[in-house]
Amino acid sequence: MVMRAETWLLPDGVEDVLPQSAAHLEKLRRRLLDMFAASGYELVFPPLVEYIESLLTGSGRDLDLMTFKVTDQMTGRLMGVRADITPQVARLDAHCIPTDHTARYCYSGIVLNTQPQGLTTCRTPIQIGAELYGYAGVAADIEIIQLMLTTLTTSGATEIHLDLGHVSVFRELAQAAELSAGLEAQLFDIYQRKSLPELNALLPQLPHSEWFAALGQLSGEASVLAEAHQLFADVPAAVQKALDDLQYVAQALQRSHPQVSISVDLSELRGYHYHTGLVFAAYTPHSAGEIAKGGRYDHIGEAFGRARPATGFSADLKSLAKFVTNQTVVEKIFAPVSQDGSLQALVKKLREEGRVVIQALPGDHGCAQDFGCHQHIVYCDGAWLVQVL
Repeated sequence: MVMRAETWLLPDGVEDVLPQSAAHLEKLRRRLLDMFAASGYELVFPPLVEYIESLLTGSGRDLDLMTFKVTDQMTGRLMGVRADITPQVARLDAHCIPTDHTARYCYSGIVLNTQPQGLTTCRTPIQIGAELYGYAGVAADIEIIQLMLTTLTTSGATEIHLDLGHVSVFRELAQAAELSAGLEAQLFDIYQRKSLPELNALLPQLPHSEWFAALGQLSGEASVLAEAHQLFADVPAAVQKALDDLQYVAQALQRSHPQVSISVDLSELRGYHYHTGLVFAAYTPHSAGEIAKGGRYDHIGEAFGRARPATGFSADLKSLAKFVTNQTVVEKIFAPVSQDGSLQALVKKLREEGRVVIQALPGDHGCAQDFGCHQHIVYCDGAWLVQVL
């Protein structure tokens, strides 16, 4: 039978993780999850697929186009392959683990996207992250951002830049100006593309155009927040509250992570239909896009019957692994074919100590070097000994 050559090819944006990289990823995953656990974040494993109503609840169109849909042959209902784990954790918090106190969760798992989310990303990232439920104050946002920054430094990232925004600023201004849905969507698109010429052309059509003109200009160092307070002196109280929260968070992070540069962009509307407050993303000069991101998404559990304040962050473990430079080489030991009891006892002892021992199979012609072994077990002077090759 002649096999077609292309049967081994994977779809665009889908990739294998081969042994050396897999071991590297798993080591980093365990290290990060242990770090989350040390801060009280409990590990959860949501399923790969759920009914589409559950996966898209609270996320609207932000996740709809990213999600693969399939029909459940057992029920005929539409299911989705998760494109983001956060809605699943919201379901767990609201329905499966109902508590009245603050709850912390962490997770790691493969997600599937219909399109790559960046120029250098694949469609099957390994999403890792942490979420904090049940606390509405900015202390929760600060804790989550600090955990994200520690995640990045633990992974080996350097020269980290943190960008802060707050979607409530634009949302409250649009509501106060009584913008039509069409104008709000048009303005949202302009801010997302940072197109100041288009913004200037649209301003004559906008009530309180000075608000939206200022919003397009208010980005830069954290000191820009003082200017924002002056320009938005006559805006709704909710906008002032958002600016105060941003300033408080920026100051707290400057104290706890002075090595991280911080900027503020008040027209950053990442996840506008999903997030409800503070949003943030981390960058380094060595990456084409953000290496971690997150924000506040209050009321995400409302459709599950239990709305709770929530904030969290996520990152792609594959991207984080690229920052790790001090990869340890696993020393492997090659054992010969033998049923000798003392040899088997030595092999068992070495493996219990955490050593990697590869024992040859009868008739297998592979040698120690073929398996990457730098040591082997030999019989010498009536005993089995481990020797360097």
